[in-house]
Amino acid sequence: MPVRLSPKVLLIDPVRMLPSLLLPLVGVLFVGGFSPRSFLWAALGIAGTVVFAVVRWATFSYQIAGDRLEIKRSLISRSVRTIPLERIRGVDVSTPPMHRLLGLAVLKLDTGASGGSEQEGELDGVTRAEAERLKALLLHARAQERRQPAPDAPPQPQENERIIMRVPRTWLLYGPLSGAYLLTPFALAGGAIGLAFQWGDQLGFGRDAAWDAGQWLWDHPYLLLVAVILLVVAMPVVGGVMYAVFNWNFTLRERDGYLVAERGLINRRSVSLESRRVRGYEIADALAERWAGVVRVWAIVTGLGDSQARGQLLPDVPRAVAHEVTGAAIGPYTAELRKHPPVARNRRLFRAIAPWAALAALALAAALLTAATAWWVLAVAALILAGIGIPLGLDRYRSLGHGYDGIRLSVRSGSLRRSQAVFERRAVVGWRIRQTWFQRRAGVMTLVAGVGAGEGGYSAVDVSETQAVTFPTEVTPDWLAPFIRS
Repeated sequence: MPVRLSPKVLLIDPVRMLPSLLLPLVGVLFVGGFSPRSFLWAALGIAGTVVFAVVRWATFSYQIAGDRLEIKRSLISRSVRTIPLERIRGVDVSTPPMHRLLGLAVLKLDTGASGGSEQEGELDGVTRAEAERLKALLLHARAQERRQPAPDAPPQPQENERIIMRVPRTWLLYGPLSGAYLLTPFALAGGAIGLAFQWGDQLGFGRDAAWDAGQWLWDHPYLLLVAVILLVVAMPVVGGVMYAVFNWNFTLRERDGYLVAERGLINRRSVSLESRRVRGYEIADALAERWAGVVRVWAIVTGLGDSQARGQLLPDVPRAVAHEVTGAAIGPYTAELRKHPPVARNRRLFRAIAPWAALAALALAAALLTAATAWWVLAVAALILAGIGIPLGLDRYRSLGHGYDGIRLSVRSGSLRRSQAVFERRAVVGWRIRQTWFQRRAGVMTLVAGVGAGEGGYSAVDVSETQAVTFPTEVTPDWLAPFIRS
């Protein structure tokens, strides 16, 4: 029998539409001079939004019919989306702030249809109990189909839930080490400036007033410097708070053949990944995280859309803990990474030093010709950056590596953001070799292992020509045997 979403969602839809209506409503009020007629038109606009939300709610339904989930919409034209239960690879349950206040949740199905969210089913506005019921029902049905026993086989016991990792709250202090969260104060400041210029006229002080305020700050550089310093000081505090909000009480558990990751303080989110479709994991760290010995971990899953958000297995945790958890949940990588040829080091040193050295030479020549102080300052700054490029280039070379332990492959690269992917041999669906003009001159190439999961392929950068041939031959000898002369 078809089921509708909870009627409580009607309290959320108009609020979600409000941002797109705010500017038109404010414009109507200003154009009408805040007259009774302008307020009437604004009220009609809000009423129309409410009516649209009611109609959309009344024409949306879903039901589980046999071995499929049907989602029906008939707002303008009737449409039915049918999702076979056997295609469901994961279930994502989240509770945004307003949903949590009303006891509602958003349930999203990961079908892996095209690796993107537009092909997935979403039920936005079911009760929490209904979300948990559907999640258990859909995952259980998928697991039962996967474990269907032979007719004469004895009944199999149900799997028990096992908590793999519960991240201690004290580890949330690692949050400021993640560069993305550190930029939050500058993002908020930029957003505020953008709103001032965009809504200045509607809010009564005019766009020119906002421009004049910015010009006044520019004419008082010490105040501008104080503002920048305050933003820099706020970076670890605001970044840490945002990190804690998104990763509060992060828990990774195994339940009935699924890896389930739960996190979030305001928006509590639960993501279920089918274990048998997990092909490996990716460990990443930035410079600050590397110095502190912490890493982040994502799962490499076949057909998973939005893998950077849904595939997260662990936030910032100590490296040893990450290896222990990934080894227990997915499997360890047991071989050493193989070094890349010395020419790869020379290429990284050249790219890290040469641009700044060239800029320093040009600035030094200009300084000698003009005797201007600015050129001397630029030359010194460029030389300092060229000097910093030496350890950066060496670190980028040390980060390069690839290997194979007989079961899993691993490739690693990067410095400012170092990433190491570990994936099973059975995940490899092909090989690709790329070589730029500069790589041809240096005698190196990029070897890409095509994987039907994660980013679709993982690259071993600047390997030698010998490594580009012997590594695929070692991993998939049957594929290349017809093309290799004995």
